[in-house]
Amino acid sequence: GEGVKAIFHRDYAGQDIVLPDDPSAVIPFKGNPHLANQIGNDIITASGTTLLGADNKAGVAEIMAAVEYLLQHPEIAHGPLRIGFTPDEEVGNGTKYFDVERFGAVCAYTMDGETLGELQVETFSADSITATFHGFNTHPGFAKGKMINAIKVAADFIARLPKDGLSPETTEGYEGFVHPYMMDASVESTSVKLLVRDFETPKLQQMERLVEQLATEAVAAYPGAHVEVTVEESYRNMKEVLDHHPDIVENACEAFRRAGLDPKIEPIRGGTDGSRLSFMGLPTPNIFAGEHNFHSRYEWISTSDMHKAVEVIIELSQVWAERSA
Repeated sequence: GEGVKAIFHRDYAGQDIVLPDDPSAVIPFKGNPHLANQIGNDIITASGTTLLGADNKAGVAEIMAAVEYLLQHPEIAHGPLRIGFTPDEEVGNGTKYFDVERFGAVCAYTMDGETLGELQVETFSADSITATFHGFNTHPGFAKGKMINAIKVAADFIARLPKDGLSPETTEGYEGFVHPYMMDASVESTSVKLLVRDFETPKLQQMERLVEQLATEAVAAYPGAHVEVTVEESYRNMKEVLDHHPDIVENACEAFRRAGLDPKIEPIRGGTDGSRLSFMGLPTPNIFAGEHNFHSRYEWISTSDMHKAVEVIIELSQVWAERSA
């Protein structure tokens, strides 16, 4: 977040957005279909050399704006509200030290979604795999019949992974994938880290068995090599919890409607802190915050969408007050 310069593009007219500190950095109108809904609105971007960080500065700003409004308007009825921020969400540690019991809420809502009107009650179920291939290193000038190059074994394994499916670049919607994303390589030992994702938790085990099978096949092609495969649970689809709490989702839908929005219930091809919190005993759907192209220099957000997110939070506090009375 260092060195970020937020740029306001007032009264957006439908043009490509050129970022001032790097004229080669352009947010094209045609490549960003949601910009068509922003004509006349104010757009915020970074300057072209950094991320904007709307994921999730936008959510923080919206929550604080809603809290400020409620404090300024005590006539608006609402029950007890708990506000929490989880700083390390992007690196998977957002809920590591989150004390659900101390937080003291019956449910929560994260403000971490994308497009205006989206309400998300489904995430991936997720595991991570580490496949460590062991070879044998010796002087390359005298290696014939001795060296076993773990890098080559790992490359063989990666080449065996599905190419026409089960990968991020070939899947969409409710399709899962296996994704090799990091390698720590040497001749003696090479580790490959993989993400495993699917909306149906049992399918994770199927993909993990496939990974183990392909790793074993790769090792078999290099006599003397061996492999260790470990699986670590990351998070689970929050729908498995939220299905038992339909009122939490319905109250959010009602808040959307009162804010003039038709709730679009969409799955997240990823995870939120709500996934972990739901399984920690705090059911937590995810509400749009409005950011687009997040995690890139081409990130943008509309102040109009942010205002709507604030309105949803305020309406949601009233829905709960009315329906809990």
